Amino acid sequence: QLQASGGGLVQAGGSLRLSCAASVRTFSTYVMGWFRQAPGKAREFVATISWNGYSANYADSVKGRFAISRDNAKNTVYLQMNSLKPEDSAVYYCAARYGTSAYTGSYDYWGQGTQVTVSS
Repeated sequence: QLQASGGGLVQAGGSLRLSCAASVRTFSTYVMGWFRQAPGKAREFVATISWNGYSANYADSVKGRFAISRDNAKNTVYLQMNSLKPEDSAVYYCAARYGTSAYTGSYDYWGQGTQVTVSS
């Protein structure tokens, strides 16, 4: 089970930090990712991180503004979002899949999503 939190309403240029807590026995065996879906749009990849946190990939739209990290001791993955823009507004989902390398494709397990709204 994945539980995402930390969403909210923020002004453009502001920051938010999302968290995703995983209820699994061996969190370090999972690659983690963040995705988002805006109203009327398809879900899109945002960021992914390898099992040990040493490698990450980002969508071009968030590079340099967002940072994904993980704490395997706490079974938690984070998404630090800075310099937020109105176009970042969406429901953000965390996701997990077995593996080691950061991965931008399909995932096996999904959280319930947390709403991020950026006002202009």
